[in-house]
Amino acid sequence: MRLGSGTFVAGCVVIEVLGVALFLRGFFPAPVRSSSGTEHHAESPAPEPLAGATSNWTSRPPPLFSKVVIMLIDGLRDDFVFGSKGVKFMPYTTYLVEKGASHSFVAEAKPPTVTMPRIKALMTGSLPGFIDVVRNLNSPALLEDNVITQAWASGRRIIFYGDEMWVKLFPRHFVEYDGTTSFFVSDYTEVDDNVTRHLDTVLKRGDWDVLILHYLGLDHIGHVSGPHSPLIGRKLGEMDSILMRIHTSLLSQEKEMPSPSLLVLCGDHGMAERGGHGASSVEEVNTALLLISSAFERKPGDVRQPQRVQQTDVAVTLAVGLGLRIPKHSVGCLPLPVVAGRAMREQLRLLHLNAVQLSRLLRENVPSYQREPGFEQFQMSERLHASWVRLYLEDSRSEVLLSLGHKVRRQYSDALRTLSLSLSTQGAHYDVYSMVVGAVVVLEVLALLLLSIPQALGAAAELDAPLSSPVFCLLFYLTLLLLWAVHVIVCTSAESSCYFCSLAWPAAAAVLALISALFCAVVSALTRTLVGGEPLRRSLAHAGSRRSELGLLILLGTLGHAASLGSSSFVEEEHQTWYFLVNTLCLALGHDICRHCFPGDDGSRPGGCTGAAPTRPDESARRYVLDLDRDTPHGHEKWMVLASPWLVLSCCRLLRSLNHTGVQWAHRPDLGHWLASSDHKAELSVLAALCLLAIFVLAHQRCSPVSRVAMALGLLGVYCYRAATGHLLLPWQQDSKGVSKGIVEARFVYVFVLGLLFTGSKDLLKSRVIPADHTRQPAGLWDLHGGLVLLAALLLRPHNLPVLLCSLLVQAVMTRFVWRPLRHNAAEVTAMHYWFGQAFFYFQGNSNNIATVDISAGFVGLNTYVEVPAMFLTAFATYAGPVLWASHLVNFLSSDAHSGSALGHACLCYALLCSLPAAAYILLVTALRYHLFIWSVFSPKLLYEGVHLLLTAAVCLSFTASGQSHTKS
Repeated sequence: MRLGSGTFVAGCVVIEVLGVALFLRGFFPAPVRSSSGTEHHAESPAPEPLAGATSNWTSRPPPLFSKVVIMLIDGLRDDFVFGSKGVKFMPYTTYLVEKGASHSFVAEAKPPTVTMPRIKALMTGSLPGFIDVVRNLNSPALLEDNVITQAWASGRRIIFYGDEMWVKLFPRHFVEYDGTTSFFVSDYTEVDDNVTRHLDTVLKRGDWDVLILHYLGLDHIGHVSGPHSPLIGRKLGEMDSILMRIHTSLLSQEKEMPSPSLLVLCGDHGMAERGGHGASSVEEVNTALLLISSAFERKPGDVRQPQRVQQTDVAVTLAVGLGLRIPKHSVGCLPLPVVAGRAMREQLRLLHLNAVQLSRLLRENVPSYQREPGFEQFQMSERLHASWVRLYLEDSRSEVLLSLGHKVRRQYSDALRTLSLSLSTQGAHYDVYSMVVGAVVVLEVLALLLLSIPQALGAAAELDAPLSSPVFCLLFYLTLLLLWAVHVIVCTSAESSCYFCSLAWPAAAAVLALISALFCAVVSALTRTLVGGEPLRRSLAHAGSRRSELGLLILLGTLGHAASLGSSSFVEEEHQTWYFLVNTLCLALGHDICRHCFPGDDGSRPGGCTGAAPTRPDESARRYVLDLDRDTPHGHEKWMVLASPWLVLSCCRLLRSLNHTGVQWAHRPDLGHWLASSDHKAELSVLAALCLLAIFVLAHQRCSPVSRVAMALGLLGVYCYRAATGHLLLPWQQDSKGVSKGIVEARFVYVFVLGLLFTGSKDLLKSRVIPADHTRQPAGLWDLHGGLVLLAALLLRPHNLPVLLCSLLVQAVMTRFVWRPLRHNAAEVTAMHYWFGQAFFYFQGNSNNIATVDISAGFVGLNTYVEVPAMFLTAFATYAGPVLWASHLVNFLSSDAHSGSALGHACLCYALLCSLPAAAYILLVTALRYHLFIWSVFSPKLLYEGVHLLLTAAVCLSFTASGQSHTKS
């Protein structure tokens, strides 16, 4: 069966996406939650240890607090409370920290530092899986054993106001609730007012046991303006006044209660220096935790520095405070200061229950648990505790008893920390079978693409797919039977539990058949290459006939980048790799241009700067070279050709200073921070206006007249939108009194974006209906490109508009003065587009950390949270650089009426450039799955690779569609 190379490659990439999805499903297995997880609520607690007798304490200790108020402030990192901002903007909270009856902690949150996994950690005490980053958008009901479910089952009345994610996690547990949308980050006022409006009424009623308040405004300000925005101070002051209202109300009602109340002030995660969160930087993982209660007596002059605890310790504290059983999956430890005011026997009793729960969890998860240091410490603590109990029953006032009690308490504390650490390191459970199946699909597709290079890069850009060969059929059936036997053995084994085995038999059979077909195709292609190697030699000869140095640079750079992904430091600082590769490419192009613009030592002239193709003995090789511009430029353009690599190099160096990204230098001030500060709004306004004007000049040239008007009005609307939201200034606007959400202005721009996309799509459809019209398809593609440029201008932050401008400028310079005069072939042009697209991804300020994803872009023009548009806009804003460079590549190759084969060649090259790092990274991550930084460094990059490969599939499909249009023409 004969297929066009574009169609073949597009199909391969789609299959590869399915393989990556299966691998990700195995690497990030969705936690299996059983409804039986809470059926142990009636289980009797472990008895108090006692050597040689029977203990008289077998029940659970009584609650420490009668009422509990949890005030969770989203994005409350530790220095907002314990640093200079807390002293300045939160005076009442600072007083409670320094002199009040309270205990202050710095709670460390484990990555991923996004809201839904952190709520799970706070209520269950367990470590949620990294896949919860994706599930954060649509939270299912939490079936795992947790404090809220236990409190509800014990008859506690729970009231909740705030982030509606709690209502999704606990759908039947609140007697009263009012949820607010957490993803609409443009709102930081009403989202908190909707919580506070219920406060006075609820505090006066007193017909509740647990009150949960989740405030979102601080986190929203961080996403939009960063942690150093003036709005941060005002919001902290607002939270301080609310805390004072709650605390004073609880104190006034304590006389009528049997025991004191507890007020918990905490954050779910911190806030990175750019305002986002999700990764593992110090600013993101360190959150404030303040426990306030009159039970925590304070002596005069008692100075309490914030202690470091784990965020999972909160679940244990709440369970003990409410007299509940500790959640069975909790890895948290009870902080000693919480129970320090209780009698020694009660303290040891509570610590013992916590240790028993952790040791039981260790026994269930670690086969060699008896050799774990924490388990040995636990056994020693139990023996000492038994001795203490025996001594206590004999003489409860002995001095030796007090000394031994402190020793037992320290021993329990050390054992708890060691047990918790051991359990935390055992938290990685992989679905290895699903990972192997997905990796096999990815590797087979990569091998098939590599073996198809000789045919796919031929003049016809076509290849033979062996779908009807008898040998192929025999090998296919044998392979399928073998794989099916392995599948049955794995899935029927006693210890096997995986996603691929849970699929229906027809679905599993289809995947195995696909693997068998790919294997047979690889074997057939390999046999054809080894038996008849003439096409391969001819292809290699043509590939090496010109520009071997540039081709070697591209090959070595791609392989070097793929190999570098095995290092955590290179993954964190991947932008440095792409910056180096792009700079090296510019230098290589400069050297190549000099060789073609000046005669050699022997008087020969290998080429020229006049646009003519280099003279070669083998004229048949001309079919591998793009013939895009036969017009001979004027003589003065020779110097522009010579200067073009250095101009591109200068743009790249300027953009490196705009946004510092990665880990090592992300905290250092950059030009973007300077422009985004409120003190330089005038400078940012002038720069944004100039950038939008230059973007119009560069983007409108090949658009239709109607599209040019739409582009101009749309860019004007972009400036008005940013002025309406307070980021830029209008000439008649000297203050921010008119600041709004800019919904009308943004929707005004969306009208022109949709208009450009509609016009481009209409011209493309007409070009397919009327094959004789060769001009409609390029015009339609450029209109589509203009629509994407306008959308990027709207979604990118104002200080990132120079990134968009430089992207268009580099595209224009490279097109006119490099790719056309030097007549680069499709493979080289594709590789350069891919490299620049990756570099501009990082020029925007992106990194392999989730914290750099600008989710505020998903709410431009929306007055409420709508999931699908928000996800699309966020994804486009994140990948604007690669998307615009891929769009330009399609337009560049489609601008010639005979470039159908070039589009096929480009499709294969682009797929290989994306598939090679993805396949290499899958193998590396599989080998490093127990690495110390697997969740903080390697896993986020794996998600980025999955999304990038999905984008590659879309690009290959667009190549295929454009190539088919040219073929019909």
